[in-house]
Amino acid sequence: MPTSNNQAALFKSLVTWLQSALREPEQFTLSYAAESSAFVRFNHAKVRQAGQVQQASVGFKLINDGRHADLDITLSGDPQTDVQRLSEGLQQLRDTLPLLPPDPYLLLNHNGWQSQNVQDHPLPDTEHVVAQIAQAAEGLDLVGFYAAGPISRGFASSCGAFGWHQANSFNFDFSLFHANGQAVKASYAGHAWSDQGFTSRFAQAREQLEHLGRPLRTLAPGQYRAYLAPAALEEIVGMLCWGGFSAQSIASKSSPLQKLYSGDQSFSPLLSLDEKVSGSLSPAFSGEGYPRSDLALIVAGQAGAQLVSSRSAAEYGLTANGADGGESPSALNMAAGTLPQSEILRQLGTGLYISNLWYLNFSDQPAARLTGMTRFATFWVENGEIQAPVSTMRFDDSAFSLLGSQLEALTAERELLLSASTYSQRATASALLPGALVSRLTLTL
Repeated sequence: MPTSNNQAALFKSLVTWLQSALREPEQFTLSYAAESSAFVRFNHAKVRQAGQVQQASVGFKLINDGRHADLDITLSGDPQTDVQRLSEGLQQLRDTLPLLPPDPYLLLNHNGWQSQNVQDHPLPDTEHVVAQIAQAAEGLDLVGFYAAGPISRGFASSCGAFGWHQANSFNFDFSLFHANGQAVKASYAGHAWSDQGFTSRFAQAREQLEHLGRPLRTLAPGQYRAYLAPAALEEIVGMLCWGGFSAQSIASKSSPLQKLYSGDQSFSPLLSLDEKVSGSLSPAFSGEGYPRSDLALIVAGQAGAQLVSSRSAAEYGLTANGADGGESPSALNMAAGTLPQSEILRQLGTGLYISNLWYLNFSDQPAARLTGMTRFATFWVENGEIQAPVSTMRFDDSAFSLLGSQLEALTAERELLLSASTYSQRATASALLPGALVSRLTLTL
């Protein structure tokens, strides 16, 4: 795989060729995506599969007289071959455009902005990581997946805009299974691998695994104090991102956070949530050709900015701020609280310690009411000490309650959670989240 500089040069050469091949009044946008990834799959704490994926592609949009057509093209890395593929794609789109109607919501960015961000953090040697994992997991039933390497994104337009982004990252997503079939699910991810950081995270999972050996406790439906670990909180916040901050959803009154934006509801003043593009894996520009900057989505419990794509900007008379077509955050950053990690169990006292939530959906979307299951390493705690694992339970509660009136504290430490999705390519979505102590969570069955 070419280096970042070589990839950028190859992308620029395609842009230069495309500019020379255009016929007035044609316009184009060209987005670039590439990765060079190491993948290692573990089962029973042993390496079962290891490999390397190198790939690059462009998303090509041709525009003429309000009409536009799109084509994805896989690149070979050879400049001559890739120009030929782009040339064939250009002809294909030219043949397609006359068959299409004009798009009333097409809103191109005519600014010739420039953006470059290369986060070249040194990644660990894969053999070193495998040795660390094997050593930590000796004697355990570990299933896991490790992915690491640089991810590159680029954008260019006929208006002179050019953006380049590369970020190195790793993500080890794993589960530890007890002989009784119970499991702990955890992850360790970031930009720079730390043996100490991994050892600490793994020790926490291993300690939870030991607790899973105790007899299961079955709870009656009701309301319980609860601590939501960062991975559990991510499930709740992730559901709210399904249209919650979307300008289109808010304008059409289908957002689960409609009451927040109308001023009828609020979250706790402890809660502040940003879309923090700077320093994240996500590029500071969208595939639509708009620069992205940090946005305050929730400010001390109150509604902040909306995510506005170019189509929403055209339809509702708003200003596009770099959101993609789905208008979902991709670099969540929740402000930390003051609860030390060492004090979580003592402050919880008696209640539930919830490591993960699963199968979430809306039970009442306009009320931001969610339902889902506890799963993996959920424990019953009494007097600040873990007593027993808890049988899988269903919860049903409003986010405005959990993260509003019932939110007691957020932890001072936060965990970086990277998307483990590898469908077609590694994802760049991330969430930096604390844990949350809530005074009441409703379990229904």
